[in-house]
Amino acid sequence: MGYKTYTCAIAKTCGGCEWLAVPYPIQLRRKQEAVEALLDEMAEADGVEIEPIRGMDADGGEPLAFRHKAATPFAPGSHGRVRCGFYSPGTHHIVPCSECLTEDPRCRPLLNAVARAAERLRIRAYDEDAGTGLLRHAIVRTGFHTDEALLTIVTNGDTLKGAGALVEALLEVDPKLTSIVQNVNTRKTNAMLGSKSHVIHGPGIMHDILLGCSFEIGPTTFYQTNPAQTEVLYALAIESAGLKAGMRLLDAYCGAGTIGICAAASCEGVEVVGVERGTEAVMNARRNAQANGLAERSRFVCEDAARFLTKAAAQGERYDVVLLDPPRAGSAEDFLESVCAVAPTRVVYVSCNPETLARDVAYLRKRGWKLDRVAPVDMFGHTKHVECVVSMSRAGR
Repeated sequence: MGYKTYTCAIAKTCGGCEWLAVPYPIQLRRKQEAVEALLDEMAEADGVEIEPIRGMDADGGEPLAFRHKAATPFAPGSHGRVRCGFYSPGTHHIVPCSECLTEDPRCRPLLNAVARAAERLRIRAYDEDAGTGLLRHAIVRTGFHTDEALLTIVTNGDTLKGAGALVEALLEVDPKLTSIVQNVNTRKTNAMLGSKSHVIHGPGIMHDILLGCSFEIGPTTFYQTNPAQTEVLYALAIESAGLKAGMRLLDAYCGAGTIGICAAASCEGVEVVGVERGTEAVMNARRNAQANGLAERSRFVCEDAARFLTKAAAQGERYDVVLLDPPRAGSAEDFLESVCAVAPTRVVYVSCNPETLARDVAYLRKRGWKLDRVAPVDMFGHTKHVECVVSMSRAGR
């Protein structure tokens, strides 16, 4: 198959697609090599061959329109203009963007429409240096297996004058827009979202489907940006867990329960316990379990995962599989120690950072665990980012 590379007028100034000019097979080879450089020695010592990376099954060979989440900052321009687009790398200089090759085509027109409507309604953009103005960010999510979409508008204050007119203008751009939510963030911070939200159109949520399970997505819900490859990633993780009826699975860092619920749905008779520190995420996970008919076989707990597992080990509780999907910083040592204490048959580690994955794998190997599988997955074409599914079992078993 011949592969073409795409050009983008703002690729150099935006910086989001650093490998856009690199043919996709070469991108995949580089990512494979990066994972092998970090994990090959440990894998070889444990008699495991790192699997070929799972790339995107893209039309024409190149990954396009795979991001189902997009965002923009806003800043004041001259004569009441509202600037929007992407921050140039390492700066807060906004690069305008009319369309993005990697985003769902519904996303960017909606984000730009917020800026144009704000200009007409004289809603001032936020000036981060002065701390004045109202409009800070907008974030849009679109469904992969559904037609639903959620737009979150982040403001520097509770009052959004002209909210009704703003909603009308946005529905003209996308009549199928499911929900529009105003999120309030008055802190001087680089974090986009605040803790308080108001629904200004629709139910305030949207839904999408992963591996046949339906999930509720709110303005602060963590939900993978590339749902197509998320299904690949989750299917690998669930397969690696080797679940059978009667087993207990602990889903650490469970968020809204996506991977644990998919795992429970994949095997009748498996019990899932999810642990997450965020109260709102745990409530979301419980609603998702109920919606998928899995409430009787799943439990979601609001607690620190390491503390939860340490107590479980002290009380003699048993988990057959511990599945973890931590942030880029990886797992803390106290959590890895708690995993060792509860002594599951298998650990399945879903990683978005091969460097911290290698560190954590090395830690577990020193404590008597061995690698059984390493499977890289490409979630974000045209970037250096690569995810991995690793499974481990206790040596000698």
